[in-house]
Amino acid sequence: MEETRLKIRFFGDAGLRKKSHPVEAITASHREILNEMAKFMYAASGIGLAAAQVGINEAMIVVDSGSGLYKLINPRIVKKEGTQSMEEGCLSLPGICIKVKRSYKVTVKALDENGKDLYIEAEGLLACVLQHEVDHLRGKMIVDYASLWEKLKIKRQLNALRKKAQDDEELSKSGAKSCRLQM
Repeated sequence: MEETRLKIRFFGDAGLRKKSHPVEAITASHREILNEMAKFMYAASGIGLAAAQVGINEAMIVVDSGSGLYKLINPRIVKKEGTQSMEEGCLSLPGICIKVKRSYKVTVKALDENGKDLYIEAEGLLACVLQHEVDHLRGKMIVDYASLWEKLKIKRQLNALRKKAQDDEELSKSGAKSCRLQM
C-alpha cells in the first residue's frame, strides 16, 4: 500500500459537519492534494473520497466507480432525475451500511485539476457516488438518511466512532470495511 500523509476523519469529527469552502484559485498544492486523495481512496478500497473526510475544508472530491478516476473541484449537482436506493458505506463510518435513496441520474458541473469546466452526466452507481461525495462537501453524511430505527440499531457503533474521533485514534484495517460500496 502506497503511503500518503492523509488521515481519514471518523464520524464525530466536527470537520465532517462543516460546509466546505469553494476553491478560489487552483494551485499545485490542490493538484497534489487530489493526487494524495486518489492514492488514499484506492488504498482504502474506496470508490469516492471528499476532502472533508481527510480534514481539508475545501470543495474537492475524487471518484472512481470503475469507469476511471475523476478529480473534481467545486462540484455541484445541477440536474437530477429518477430515484434509486443503494446500500452505502462510508470510509468515515467503517462498519456501518445505510440504504440511501438518491437520484438515479445526475449532471455534475465542476472544474478539473487544471481549472477546466467539466460536465459529467452520470447514472446508477456513478451518480450515487457523486451525490455521496457532494453531500460530504455540505457536511451531510449517510447517517442523516437513516430512519430512527436504523439509528437506534447503529447507536453503539456511532458512539464508538465518536470516541475514536475524539481520541484521534486509528481504526484497525480489519474494521475498516463495512459494505460493498465504500465512499
